[in-house]
Amino acid sequence: MNTVGYLEGESFELPMPDDFHVHFRQGGAMASYVQRHAASFGRAMAMPNTLPPLIDGPSIESYRSEILAALPRGSGFQALMTFKILPGMDKKAVQACAAAGVVAGKYYPSGATTHAGDGPRSFRQVEEVLEAMEALDLVLSIHGEAPQASTFDREKAFLPSLESLILRHPRLRIVLEHLSSAEAVSFVAGGPETLGATITAHHLLFTLDDMMGGNLDPHLFCKPVIKTEKDRRALLDVVFSGSRKFFFGSDSAPHERAVKEKAKAPGGVYSAPTALPALVSLFEKEGRLDVLPGFLSAFGADFYRLPRTSGRLRLVKKAWEVPQEMDGVVPMCANTRILWSLEPQ
Repeated sequence: MNTVGYLEGESFELPMPDDFHVHFRQGGAMASYVQRHAASFGRAMAMPNTLPPLIDGPSIESYRSEILAALPRGSGFQALMTFKILPGMDKKAVQACAAAGVVAGKYYPSGATTHAGDGPRSFRQVEEVLEAMEALDLVLSIHGEAPQASTFDREKAFLPSLESLILRHPRLRIVLEHLSSAEAVSFVAGGPETLGATITAHHLLFTLDDMMGGNLDPHLFCKPVIKTEKDRRALLDVVFSGSRKFFFGSDSAPHERAVKEKAKAPGGVYSAPTALPALVSLFEKEGRLDVLPGFLSAFGADFYRLPRTSGRLRLVKKAWEVPQEMDGVVPMCANTRILWSLEPQ
């Protein structure tokens, strides 16, 4: 399949994008979040840190059914499922999740992020799970932060344990999620072909100065936190390099506006409504629209050994003002003007 995007007049077309990291949440608002994603992506990989977590066949199948039930009639959107790795899981549990059609198991270090208090304290605590995943050729998806380290050093501090894991499990395919630092970019770039990584729109677009250089913007607070311009530039440069090891995962994580604006704001950026128009605007400004099709529509599918999506997505050069609120959530780039828009399907 041709994966080359093209610019024609005032429009840009590319193969239907994939999102290899999204939080659809639960409850009444979930349908809106799913529909928002289906307007921009052909597939999305649902994270398993729900309450209760996705840890077995019935919970995975039930959550998949909820996602599909929210879609408009005739939608071709596909939900890629994952399971949450917990201490005490055994080989049979992994096999049951694999039978339910998961593409990955997600490792959250204990206390690292939302609903991660029940996570493992180390990879050694879940060796049987990792061995079973390696045997079944399931991808290990990792929230790569060491919770005991200082906030801005957590991703860097996690890398030694990841290096040890790779040496013990050389056949295990691993995705280090939502890279935020120059050190993590260098680590993945220099790692084996079994190691890949996702990069979000918000880590490519923003820095600490955007989040807290003036007034504090809780709607840009996420984990791992947005870092410096040096880190953002490292992320952009590796995407511009065309390396097939790096691909898109939005980590779109909606929280209602009232929740994000409380005294203790939870981490998460709601990027689903604006990620693609914002990325096309950014990459056009940088003169690198040529790399977007691979980053958005090819490299992730190839790493996960999935067929590439069919269909195309077109964006038009039509400026719009991002609303202050969408789906009850303040979206990424709220109250700013984006030069590109999704063409209605």
